[in-house]
Amino acid sequence: MHTLFRLRLLRTLAVLAMVAGLIPSGVVAQPTDSARREAEAREVDYSTRADVRAFVRELVSQHGFDQDELLKLFAQVRYQARVVSLMTPPPPTAKRSWTTYRGRVLDPVRVEVGLAFWREHQESLRRASERYGVPQEIIVSIIGIETMYGRYTGNFRVLDTLTTLAFDYPRRAEFFRSELEQFLLLIRDQRLDPFGPRGSYAGAMGVPQFMPGSIRRHAVDFDGDGRIDLMRNVGDAVGSVASFLVNHGWRTGEPTHFSVRLADESKVAPLIEAGIEPKLTLSQLAAFGISSPQIVPPAMPLALIDLPNGDEPTVYTLGAPNFYVITRYNRSSFYAMAVIDLATELRNARN
Repeated sequence: MHTLFRLRLLRTLAVLAMVAGLIPSGVVAQPTDSARREAEAREVDYSTRADVRAFVRELVSQHGFDQDELLKLFAQVRYQARVVSLMTPPPPTAKRSWTTYRGRVLDPVRVEVGLAFWREHQESLRRASERYGVPQEIIVSIIGIETMYGRYTGNFRVLDTLTTLAFDYPRRAEFFRSELEQFLLLIRDQRLDPFGPRGSYAGAMGVPQFMPGSIRRHAVDFDGDGRIDLMRNVGDAVGSVASFLVNHGWRTGEPTHFSVRLADESKVAPLIEAGIEPKLTLSQLAAFGISSPQIVPPAMPLALIDLPNGDEPTVYTLGAPNFYVITRYNRSSFYAMAVIDLATELRNARN
Protein backbone atom coordinates (compact mmCIF):
# COMPACT_ATOMS: atom_id res chain seq x y z
CA MET A 1 0.00 0.00 0.00
CA HIS A 2 1.41 3.38 -1.00
CA THR A 3 2.32 5.69 1.89
CA LEU A 4 0.03 8.51 0.71
CA PHE A 5 -2.90 6.13 0.33
CA ARG A 6 -2.24 4.67 3.80
CA LEU A 7 -2.19 8.15 5.37
CA ARG A 8 -5.44 9.05 3.67
CA LEU A 9 -7.03 5.81 4.87
CA LEU A 10 -5.98 6.47 8.46
CA ARG A 11 -7.35 9.99 8.25
CA THR A 12 -10.63 8.73 6.86
CA LEU A 13 -11.00 6.11 9.56
CA ALA A 14 -10.34 8.76 12.18
CA VAL A 15 -13.42 10.73 11.13
CA LEU A 16 -15.47 7.73 10.06
CA ALA A 17 -17.70 7.79 13.12
CA MET A 18 -19.07 11.13 11.90
CA VAL A 19 -19.29 10.63 8.16
CA ALA A 20 -20.40 7.00 8.11
CA GLY A 21 -23.72 7.83 9.66
CA LEU A 22 -22.56 6.88 13.17
CA ILE A 23 -22.61 10.45 14.52
CA PRO A 24 -25.09 13.17 13.49
CA SER A 25 -23.72 15.60 10.95
CA GLY A 26 -24.28 18.62 13.18
CA VAL A 27 -22.21 19.82 16.11
CA VAL A 28 -22.74 17.67 19.20
CA ALA A 29 -22.13 19.25 22.58
CA GLN A 30 -19.79 16.98 24.53
CA PRO A 31 -19.87 16.67 28.33
CA THR A 32 -16.74 17.38 30.33
CA ASP A 33 -14.51 14.44 31.21
CA SER A 34 -15.59 14.60 34.84
CA ALA A 35 -19.28 14.68 33.90
CA ARG A 36 -18.80 11.74 31.55
CA ARG A 37 -17.01 9.68 34.18
CA GLU A 38 -19.72 10.49 36.72
CA ALA A 39 -22.47 9.50 34.31
CA GLU A 40 -20.76 6.29 33.25
CA ALA A 41 -20.26 5.35 36.89
CA ARG A 42 -23.97 5.70 37.63
CA GLU A 43 -25.37 2.40 38.83
CA VAL A 44 -28.47 1.34 36.95
CA ASP A 45 -30.17 -1.97 37.60
CA TYR A 46 -32.70 -2.14 34.81
CA SER A 47 -34.24 -5.32 36.17
CA THR A 48 -35.68 -3.44 39.18
CA ARG A 49 -37.29 -0.59 37.23
CA ALA A 50 -41.06 -0.51 36.84
CA ASP A 51 -40.90 0.53 33.17
CA VAL A 52 -38.54 -2.32 32.31
CA ARG A 53 -40.64 -4.83 34.22
CA ALA A 54 -43.74 -3.68 32.33
CA PHE A 55 -41.82 -4.12 29.06
CA VAL A 56 -40.77 -7.63 30.13
CA ARG A 57 -44.37 -8.56 30.90
CA GLU A 58 -45.37 -7.46 27.39
CA LEU A 59 -42.66 -9.66 25.87
CA VAL A 60 -43.79 -12.62 27.96
CA SER A 61 -47.41 -12.10 26.94
CA GLN A 62 -46.81 -11.43 23.25
CA HIS A 63 -43.82 -13.64 22.44
CA GLY A 64 -43.63 -16.30 25.15
CA PHE A 65 -40.34 -15.18 26.70
CA ASP A 66 -39.38 -16.44 30.15
CA GLN A 67 -39.84 -13.56 32.60
CA ASP A 68 -37.12 -14.62 35.04
CA GLU A 69 -34.59 -15.07 32.25
CA LEU A 70 -35.31 -11.63 30.84
CA LEU A 71 -35.00 -9.99 34.25
CA LYS A 72 -31.67 -11.73 34.78
CA LEU A 73 -30.58 -10.42 31.40
CA PHE A 74 -31.57 -6.83 32.16
CA ALA A 75 -29.77 -7.03 35.50
CA GLN A 76 -26.53 -7.36 33.52
CA VAL A 77 -27.18 -4.49 31.11
CA ARG A 78 -24.94 -1.44 31.48
CA TYR A 79 -26.26 2.08 31.15
CA GLN A 80 -24.37 3.95 28.39
CA ALA A 81 -24.13 7.69 29.02
CA ARG A 82 -21.98 8.07 25.91
CA VAL A 83 -24.80 6.71 23.77
CA VAL A 84 -27.24 9.30 25.10
CA SER A 85 -24.67 12.04 24.49
CA LEU A 86 -24.13 10.97 20.88
CA MET A 87 -27.86 10.75 20.22
CA THR A 88 -28.55 14.26 21.52
CA PRO A 89 -29.29 16.60 18.59
CA PRO A 90 -27.05 19.61 17.98
CA PRO A 91 -28.23 22.96 19.29
CA PRO A 92 -30.67 24.78 16.97
CA THR A 93 -28.06 27.48 16.36
CA ALA A 94 -25.63 25.01 14.79
CA LYS A 95 -25.18 25.61 11.06
CA ARG A 96 -25.25 22.55 8.82
CA SER A 97 -23.06 22.60 5.74
CA TRP A 98 -23.74 20.36 2.76
CA THR A 99 -20.36 21.22 1.24
CA THR A 100 -18.53 20.16 4.41
CA TYR A 101 -20.53 16.95 4.77
CA ARG A 102 -20.06 16.02 1.13
CA GLY A 103 -16.33 16.67 1.30
CA ARG A 104 -15.95 14.25 4.17
CA VAL A 105 -18.00 11.50 2.57
CA LEU A 106 -16.42 11.79 -0.88
CA ASP A 107 -12.88 11.44 0.40
CA PRO A 108 -10.61 10.01 -2.33
CA VAL A 109 -9.82 7.07 -0.06
CA ARG A 110 -13.48 6.10 0.15
CA VAL A 111 -13.64 6.04 -3.63
CA GLU A 112 -10.42 4.03 -3.94
CA VAL A 113 -11.42 1.47 -1.30
CA GLY A 114 -14.90 1.33 -2.83
CA LEU A 115 -13.49 0.38 -6.21
CA ALA A 116 -11.48 -2.41 -4.59
CA PHE A 117 -14.62 -3.58 -2.75
CA TRP A 118 -16.56 -3.55 -6.03
CA ARG A 119 -13.91 -5.65 -7.78
CA GLU A 120 -13.71 -8.16 -4.95
CA HIS A 121 -17.48 -8.64 -4.66
CA GLN A 122 -18.52 -7.97 -8.24
CA GLU A 123 -20.36 -11.29 -8.63
CA SER A 124 -22.59 -10.70 -5.57
CA LEU A 125 -23.20 -7.11 -6.66
CA ARG A 126 -24.09 -8.18 -10.19
CA ARG A 127 -26.56 -10.80 -8.95
CA ALA A 128 -28.14 -8.38 -6.47
CA SER A 129 -28.57 -5.72 -9.12
CA GLU A 130 -30.14 -8.19 -11.53
CA ARG A 131 -32.47 -9.66 -8.92
CA TYR A 132 -33.63 -6.45 -7.28
CA GLY A 133 -33.06 -3.80 -9.96
CA VAL A 134 -30.88 -1.59 -7.76
CA PRO A 135 -27.72 -0.22 -9.42
CA GLN A 136 -24.52 -1.81 -8.14
CA GLU A 137 -22.95 1.56 -7.39
CA ILE A 138 -25.82 2.52 -5.07
CA ILE A 139 -25.27 -0.66 -3.03
CA VAL A 140 -21.52 -0.09 -2.88
CA SER A 141 -22.00 3.55 -1.92
CA ILE A 142 -24.36 2.80 0.97
CA ILE A 143 -21.99 0.20 2.42
CA GLY A 144 -19.10 2.61 1.93
CA ILE A 145 -20.79 5.43 3.81
CA GLU A 146 -22.19 3.20 6.53
CA THR A 147 -19.07 1.25 7.50
CA MET A 148 -16.23 2.07 5.08
CA TYR A 149 -17.05 -1.20 3.28
CA GLY A 150 -17.25 -3.24 6.47
CA ARG A 151 -14.15 -1.84 8.15
CA TYR A 152 -15.98 0.05 10.90
CA THR A 153 -19.15 -1.59 12.18
CA GLY A 154 -19.23 -0.14 15.71
CA ASN A 155 -18.12 -1.39 19.10
CA PHE A 156 -21.07 -0.68 21.40
CA ARG A 157 -22.79 -3.71 22.92
CA VAL A 158 -26.15 -3.60 21.16
CA LEU A 159 -28.16 -4.78 24.16
CA ASP A 160 -26.66 -2.03 26.33
CA THR A 161 -27.27 0.58 23.63
CA LEU A 162 -30.87 -0.30 22.89
CA THR A 163 -31.82 -0.66 26.56
CA THR A 164 -30.28 2.71 27.40
CA LEU A 165 -32.11 4.43 24.56
CA ALA A 166 -35.37 2.57 25.19
CA PHE A 167 -35.59 3.64 28.83
CA ASP A 168 -33.29 6.63 29.30
CA TYR A 169 -33.74 8.61 26.09
CA PRO A 170 -37.36 9.87 26.20
CA ARG A 171 -37.15 11.70 22.88
CA ARG A 172 -37.22 8.44 20.89
CA ALA A 173 -38.02 5.87 23.56
CA GLU A 174 -40.93 4.34 21.66
CA PHE A 175 -38.80 3.64 18.59
CA PHE A 176 -35.97 2.10 20.58
CA ARG A 177 -38.26 -0.05 22.69
CA SER A 178 -39.57 -1.50 19.45
CA GLU A 179 -36.01 -2.13 18.25
CA LEU A 180 -35.08 -3.68 21.61
CA GLU A 181 -38.04 -6.04 21.22
CA GLN A 182 -36.86 -6.92 17.70
CA PHE A 183 -33.31 -7.48 18.97
CA LEU A 184 -34.45 -9.90 21.68
CA LEU A 185 -36.50 -11.81 19.11
CA LEU A 186 -33.52 -11.85 16.75
CA ILE A 187 -31.09 -13.29 19.29
CA ARG A 188 -33.66 -15.89 20.32
CA ASP A 189 -34.35 -16.91 16.73
CA GLN A 190 -30.67 -17.08 15.80
CA ARG A 191 -29.54 -18.47 19.18
CA LEU A 192 -27.01 -15.70 19.72
CA ASP A 193 -25.28 -14.53 22.88
CA PRO A 194 -27.35 -11.49 23.92
CA PHE A 195 -24.19 -9.57 24.78
CA GLY A 196 -22.26 -10.67 21.72
CA PRO A 197 -23.53 -8.38 18.94
CA ARG A 198 -21.83 -4.99 18.75
CA GLY A 199 -22.80 -2.05 16.62
CA SER A 200 -23.24 1.69 16.35
CA TYR A 201 -24.31 4.01 19.15
CA ALA A 202 -27.86 3.73 17.75
CA GLY A 203 -27.91 -0.07 17.74
CA ALA A 204 -27.27 -0.61 14.01
CA MET A 205 -25.30 -3.75 13.20
CA GLY A 206 -23.10 -5.37 10.62
CA VAL A 207 -21.62 -4.40 7.28
CA PRO A 208 -24.79 -2.55 6.14
CA GLN A 209 -25.67 -1.18 9.63
CA PHE A 210 -29.18 -2.60 9.86
CA MET A 211 -31.31 -2.02 12.92
CA PRO A 212 -32.69 -5.25 14.44
CA GLY A 213 -36.13 -4.67 12.96
CA SER A 214 -34.64 -4.19 9.51
CA ILE A 215 -32.66 -7.40 9.87
CA ARG A 216 -35.81 -9.35 10.65
CA ARG A 217 -37.85 -7.69 7.89
CA HIS A 218 -35.41 -7.10 5.04
CA ALA A 219 -32.20 -9.12 5.45
CA VAL A 220 -31.73 -12.09 3.11
CA ASP A 221 -29.56 -15.18 2.92
CA PHE A 222 -28.12 -14.06 -0.40
CA ASP A 223 -25.35 -16.65 -0.69
CA GLY A 224 -27.70 -19.55 0.13
CA ASP A 225 -25.69 -21.02 3.00
CA GLY A 226 -28.78 -21.40 5.16
CA ARG A 227 -28.22 -18.47 7.51
CA ILE A 228 -28.27 -14.68 7.42
CA ASP A 229 -25.03 -13.11 8.62
CA LEU A 230 -24.64 -9.37 8.16
CA MET A 231 -21.62 -9.19 10.47
CA ARG A 232 -19.16 -11.12 8.33
CA ASN A 233 -20.90 -12.24 5.15
CA VAL A 234 -20.56 -9.50 2.53
CA GLY A 235 -22.77 -11.41 0.11
CA ASP A 236 -25.66 -11.35 2.57
CA ALA A 237 -24.97 -7.66 3.23
CA VAL A 238 -25.05 -6.78 -0.48
CA GLY A 239 -28.29 -8.66 -1.09
CA SER A 240 -29.88 -7.25 2.04
CA VAL A 241 -29.16 -3.63 1.09
CA ALA A 242 -30.84 -4.21 -2.27
CA SER A 243 -33.73 -6.03 -0.59
CA PHE A 244 -34.21 -3.13 1.83
CA LEU A 245 -34.39 -0.57 -0.96
CA VAL A 246 -36.82 -2.60 -3.04
CA ASN A 247 -39.06 -3.25 -0.04
CA HIS A 248 -39.21 0.51 0.48
CA GLY A 249 -40.29 1.19 -3.08
CA TRP A 250 -37.19 1.41 -5.26
CA ARG A 251 -38.17 1.97 -8.91
CA THR A 252 -35.90 0.12 -11.31
CA GLY A 253 -34.40 2.26 -14.06
CA GLU A 254 -35.64 5.59 -12.69
CA PRO A 255 -33.37 8.49 -11.66
CA THR A 256 -32.95 9.61 -8.08
CA HIS A 257 -33.20 13.36 -8.66
CA PHE A 258 -33.26 16.18 -11.20
CA SER A 259 -31.56 19.56 -11.45
CA VAL A 260 -33.78 22.47 -10.48
CA ARG A 261 -34.27 26.09 -11.48
CA LEU A 262 -35.87 28.50 -9.01
CA ALA A 263 -37.47 31.66 -10.35
CA ASP A 264 -37.88 33.10 -6.85
CA GLU A 265 -36.32 31.35 -3.84
CA SER A 266 -38.56 33.29 -1.45
CA LYS A 267 -41.60 31.35 -2.72
CA VAL A 268 -40.37 27.83 -1.93
CA ALA A 269 -40.73 27.82 1.88
CA PRO A 270 -44.08 25.91 1.78
CA LEU A 271 -42.45 23.19 -0.30
CA ILE A 272 -39.58 22.79 2.15
CA GLU A 273 -42.00 22.67 5.06
CA ALA A 274 -43.99 19.96 3.26
CA GLY A 275 -41.05 17.58 3.64
CA ILE A 276 -39.06 15.32 1.34
CA GLU A 277 -41.72 12.82 0.29
CA PRO A 278 -42.37 13.34 -3.44
CA LYS A 279 -45.98 14.38 -4.01
CA LEU A 280 -46.11 17.07 -6.71
CA THR A 281 -45.48 16.86 -10.45
CA LEU A 282 -43.28 19.35 -12.25
CA SER A 283 -46.35 21.10 -13.66
CA GLN A 284 -47.70 21.56 -10.12
CA LEU A 285 -44.33 22.83 -8.92
CA ALA A 286 -44.35 25.42 -11.70
CA ALA A 287 -46.81 27.45 -9.61
CA PHE A 288 -43.92 28.05 -7.22
CA GLY A 289 -41.60 29.14 -10.00
CA ILE A 290 -39.84 25.77 -10.21
CA SER A 291 -38.60 24.14 -13.40
CA SER A 292 -35.84 21.78 -14.48
CA PRO A 293 -33.33 21.89 -17.33
CA GLN A 294 -33.71 18.12 -17.60
CA ILE A 295 -36.52 16.10 -19.15
CA VAL A 296 -38.78 15.01 -16.29
CA PRO A 297 -41.58 12.46 -16.80
CA PRO A 298 -44.82 14.45 -16.52
CA ALA A 299 -46.46 12.10 -14.01
CA MET A 300 -43.41 11.59 -11.76
CA PRO A 301 -43.97 12.84 -8.20
CA LEU A 302 -41.23 15.14 -6.92
CA ALA A 303 -40.16 16.99 -3.79
CA LEU A 304 -38.01 20.09 -3.50
CA ILE A 305 -34.95 19.12 -1.47
CA ASP A 306 -32.93 21.80 0.31
CA LEU A 307 -29.33 21.19 1.36
CA PRO A 308 -28.37 24.00 3.78
CA ASN A 309 -24.81 25.15 3.24
CA GLY A 310 -23.73 27.13 6.30
CA ASP A 311 -23.12 30.75 5.37
CA GLU A 312 -23.15 29.90 1.66
CA PRO A 313 -26.30 29.70 -0.51
CA THR A 314 -28.54 26.69 0.01
CA VAL A 315 -28.26 23.96 -2.62
CA TYR A 316 -31.54 22.68 -4.08
CA THR A 317 -32.48 19.61 -6.08
CA LEU A 318 -35.69 17.85 -7.13
CA GLY A 319 -36.00 14.54 -5.31
CA ALA A 320 -37.65 11.70 -7.21
CA PRO A 321 -39.18 8.61 -5.54
CA ASN A 322 -35.80 6.82 -5.49
CA PHE A 323 -34.26 9.73 -3.58
CA TYR A 324 -36.96 9.29 -0.96
CA VAL A 325 -36.29 5.54 -0.80
CA ILE A 326 -32.65 6.18 0.12
CA THR A 327 -33.80 8.40 2.98
CA ARG A 328 -35.63 5.38 4.43
CA TYR A 329 -32.16 3.96 5.11
CA ASN A 330 -31.09 7.13 6.90
CA ARG A 331 -33.67 9.91 7.18
CA SER A 332 -31.42 12.70 6.04
CA SER A 333 -31.33 14.52 2.72
CA PHE A 334 -27.59 15.05 3.25
CA TYR A 335 -27.17 11.29 3.53
CA ALA A 336 -29.24 10.49 0.44
CA MET A 337 -27.46 13.05 -1.72
CA ALA A 338 -24.08 11.84 -0.47
CA VAL A 339 -25.01 8.24 -1.37
CA ILE A 340 -25.96 9.39 -4.86
CA ASP A 341 -22.83 11.51 -5.38
CA LEU A 342 -20.49 8.79 -4.10
CA ALA A 343 -22.24 6.24 -6.33
CA THR A 344 -21.68 8.54 -9.31
CA GLU A 345 -17.99 8.94 -8.44
CA LEU A 346 -17.59 5.17 -8.10
CA ARG A 347 -19.39 4.42 -11.38
CA ASN A 348 -17.38 7.01 -13.31
CA ALA A 349 -14.09 5.83 -11.82
CA ARG A 350 -14.90 2.20 -12.56
CA ASN A 351 -15.89 2.99 -16.15
